[in-house]
Amino acid sequence: MTLTAAQSRPAVAAAPGAARFATLLVHAEPGLQASQRVEFAGRLARELDARLIGLSAETVAPYMLGDATRGYPPDERVRSLEAFIEDDLMRAETAFRRDAAGADVEVRRMIDYPAEALARASRAADLLIVSPKLGAPAAREADPGEVVVRSGKPVLVVPAHARRLRLETVVIAWKESRECRRAIAAALPFLLRADEVIVQAVCDEPNRLGRQGEVGDVVEGLKRQGVRAIGRVTASDDGVVNALMRSLSNADADLLVMGAYAHTRVAELVFGGVTEHFLRKPACIVLMAH
Repeated sequence: MTLTAAQSRPAVAAAPGAARFATLLVHAEPGLQASQRVEFAGRLARELDARLIGLSAETVAPYMLGDATRGYPPDERVRSLEAFIEDDLMRAETAFRRDAAGADVEVRRMIDYPAEALARASRAADLLIVSPKLGAPAAREADPGEVVVRSGKPVLVVPAHARRLRLETVVIAWKESRECRRAIAAALPFLLRADEVIVQAVCDEPNRLGRQGEVGDVVEGLKRQGVRAIGRVTASDDGVVNALMRSLSNADADLLVMGAYAHTRVAELVFGGVTEHFLRKPACIVLMAH
């Protein structure tokens, strides 16, 4: 089979002197989901010539001190569970080193809630890599929404089916918000490498003209940075999520860039929202910032 130029080149080609992600941080726990996530992160680290920190974190949650440990003194229950967790963390480290083979790696282990541990460790990284929200206990799973809000760093949410990050088409979900502007700035290392960047705004028809002006400003700013950007404004009467999903599908997008929780997180959790949708059911890889 003959490869096209886009197929044969590295998925994330580095440009001399360009902004870059030099250190990646990935949550690594035992299990298939983590294995897929770490394989993705390892490949991205190799392509970016970046260091990859694998963080294994787990803790003793109150529910773990229930019936299964009844009959043991409280201190003995905790020690027994902590020994189990230490074994889990050791297995996670072994799996991480296997799945990230070939990358420049560093391992960290913490007995803590994974989202909290990732937020603290984010001081050492430029980009965090997590999975979509599955609803597992917080003592074992890193809630991606919590990581986005608490870390202050860009977070890459990687669906289970994703094996590598191709940057042929990137869609920016434009909204006039601080969170969106931060996401665009954070994503610049990827935007500079993309073949095409679509700045996509969704609105109702009366607001189309105003959105076109906003999108035009964003596109021109990106072009001055060297990004191959175009703008699109879509009027939709069936909601932002549905319109964005159609845009991603039509563009065959590799990456969605968006601000997270422009409304309060509580409001999104209660009423649903764009951020919560893409944290739970991302149609492609998503880069978020808050």
